[in-house]
Amino acid sequence: MAVVFQWLVRLTAGLIVLAVLGVGMIYYLASRSLPDYDATLQVDGLAAETEIVRDNANVPHILAQNDADAFFALGFVHAQDRLWQMMLLRRTAQGRLSEVFGTKTVETDSFIRRLDIYNLAVQSVAAQTPRTRTALKAYSAGVNARIAQINQEALGRGAPEFFVFPMALAPWQPADSIAIGKLMALQLSGQLDAEVLRARMSLALPDQDRLVDILPDAPGAGVAALPEYAALVPDVPRYAAALPQQINPLSPFGPEAFAGASNAWAAAPSRSASGGTLLANDPHLGFTAPGIWYLARLDLQAGAVIGATIPGMPSVLTGRSNALGWGVTSAYVDDQDLFIEQLNPDNQTQYRTPDGWKDFETRKSIITIKDAAPITLTLRWTDNGPVLPGRFKNIGTVTPAGHVAALSWTVLTPNDTSVSAAVELMSAQNVAEAINAAELVVAPAQNLTLADTDTIAMKTVGAVPRRDAAHQSQGRMPSLGYMPQNRWQGVMSFASNPGFVAPLGGILGNTNNKTVERPFPNHISFRWGDTQRVQRWQRLMQARQVHTRDSFIEAQLDTVSATARTLLPLIGAELWFTGEAAPDGTAERQRQRALTLLADWNGEMNEHLPEPLIYAAWLRALQDRMVRDDIGPLAGELTHVEPLFIERAFRDVGGASVWCDVRQSAPVETCPDMARMALDDALIWIGETYGTQLESLRWGDAHQAIQDHPVLGDVPVLRYFVNIRQSTSGGDNTLQRGLTRGGAGADAFENVHGAGYRGVYDFADPDSSVFIESTGQSGHFLSRHYDDMAQLWRRGEYIPMSLDQGLARAASVGITKLEPATQ
Repeated sequence: MAVVFQWLVRLTAGLIVLAVLGVGMIYYLASRSLPDYDATLQVDGLAAETEIVRDNANVPHILAQNDADAFFALGFVHAQDRLWQMMLLRRTAQGRLSEVFGTKTVETDSFIRRLDIYNLAVQSVAAQTPRTRTALKAYSAGVNARIAQINQEALGRGAPEFFVFPMALAPWQPADSIAIGKLMALQLSGQLDAEVLRARMSLALPDQDRLVDILPDAPGAGVAALPEYAALVPDVPRYAAALPQQINPLSPFGPEAFAGASNAWAAAPSRSASGGTLLANDPHLGFTAPGIWYLARLDLQAGAVIGATIPGMPSVLTGRSNALGWGVTSAYVDDQDLFIEQLNPDNQTQYRTPDGWKDFETRKSIITIKDAAPITLTLRWTDNGPVLPGRFKNIGTVTPAGHVAALSWTVLTPNDTSVSAAVELMSAQNVAEAINAAELVVAPAQNLTLADTDTIAMKTVGAVPRRDAAHQSQGRMPSLGYMPQNRWQGVMSFASNPGFVAPLGGILGNTNNKTVERPFPNHISFRWGDTQRVQRWQRLMQARQVHTRDSFIEAQLDTVSATARTLLPLIGAELWFTGEAAPDGTAERQRQRALTLLADWNGEMNEHLPEPLIYAAWLRALQDRMVRDDIGPLAGELTHVEPLFIERAFRDVGGASVWCDVRQSAPVETCPDMARMALDDALIWIGETYGTQLESLRWGDAHQAIQDHPVLGDVPVLRYFVNIRQSTSGGDNTLQRGLTRGGAGADAFENVHGAGYRGVYDFADPDSSVFIESTGQSGHFLSRHYDDMAQLWRRGEYIPMSLDQGLARAASVGITKLEPATQ
């Protein structure tokens, strides 16, 4: 027995040693790709010595002697810290994810190929300005210099992910950077989703007058009634079955609710305590680890710039120089139209046009799939754009038999100069020059907020389609592609885009709210991204005669929900403090406790409070009860609460209170009845998910920021190292926006979309400006800079955004010197 025990001890010890050796080997291989920031390197493609000083937050300060070398160094640092992210973005834009990830990404690749994103990017290289072509070439050379160093010095393939998902590191090309810009446009546009949803709602609702309730327009001048979708497109099935839309973390195609949002505002010297202009910007995108943003400073001949970049692109997209600051928000321009194309019944290779039948333009495309046979696609185009499969965004549910759907979209152009606009903007010295540079933007359309040393401005930049006044659906629903009045007639002039320069009130801003009200066809959009946050922003801006950097920071971090303050008095009007105290343990008693908490609440979506969770669950249950009876399975498409719908129903605007009655039941329910039943539903759900002690609930437990690694985030054990999750304040409709996942699951209130970057710039003292990103500079999970900004971001803290070289050097984590290679 003793011998057996000795052998068991030896075997166990041996297994432990092997495990330790295995872990040690894995760590060694993974850590090989950690960059050495204190190094002197000789590289090809550089004209003069360039220094990269990394401050204590690992923000690179690129000190170059010419612009080309500055862009070279930017490409080099992007590849040092975010190579895996860059290669993943490039493969996504190329439609080549399946070569690495197998069958689970075939659908994503198929959709991307049909849009032909990468081919259009290749064609767009020639359309760039000379300065931008120089920047793209130099940037590419910098990326390739890092790849060459990885190969020559065996630096762990460049990132740990390449060991798990090996792929060839092809040289970076200028087209790759343009393609990533187009990829961002995919994430920021939701007009196609809105068209399809409006058409499906039109088909499902027996009373078309109710469409304006469930899909309300932003407050403002009214919109003329549209025809019923069944009248626009005959023979379309009213209740076509929809396919479940799988959300893949590698796919750029997300639900409409996540199509982009942001905040930006500026103050003129007359409204600034310091006497200089102020600008704040926090663009909102889906959270990932690492985040999409990368902070950097570049010394250009026109002056140094600092701010947020996207790895893969040679520009500071939101930031400042000493002379100018710029920020971006999604403009919600109606830049997509879906066309229903009629097929020739005698020849399926043709479609109908105003001039008769015409052959599709076609091309074959082969998708190579890891561990599976390749798939050959036949890509098709009409005059209106690429033909998309019916399963994409459930287009098939609004497409009658004998037809296909084609997409017109401003980003689908071979002459996209948006990257040129970003590069030229960095050299602008004042508002006027910045607006001139921004004329090159095609897509995604943005509201560009600007501040130079004495002027503030905002301009909508990007192509706006020109439509015929006789367009059947005004671009709000799919329309027949062969009817000439439905087709686009080019784009509007840049001068006609909304613009505001030096406003008399001294304050301007945008929270994705409606910027102008223009009648069709001179409109910008019928669909806007915000009707709620703007109310709180207006209140905060007008509450002070003059603003400071700190007051702008307070506004960025504000978590008070104007929506809660508006809706709770409405939906609870007949429930507050009614009846006798109910016995403990009853549903009535729990309801009374919840109402007591909400009655004393000021609407602050604070992570430490229970009221935000009760409020959010109540609103979700209320909307679901109100709509499910009328629209059935389509209710699942309404993943987030629409405050205007709730308000219309409870105020009975245009008879909207009819939504509170359950049509399938004999009794006639009122809106207070619906509110009471919905609150009971919410409290049951809360009790099952978080417990019945309402006072002990924390909004932050439900509203965690989910910053997960897109490919390693689900790997057992490893996910604890690569995912970043934090309790957060805010909500769907607060200025500190933390958009929830939505839906009916236990994870419905997770914070998945928000401000991955925040910046506040003060031009009375530019070096007092501050910024922050939501994760860290490094994409390497073994680096201390992988998540070192995450806690600062969660707490609402910032880091200095200074162009002072001495400050950067004083606490640098490393200085890299790049020298031209000797021939």
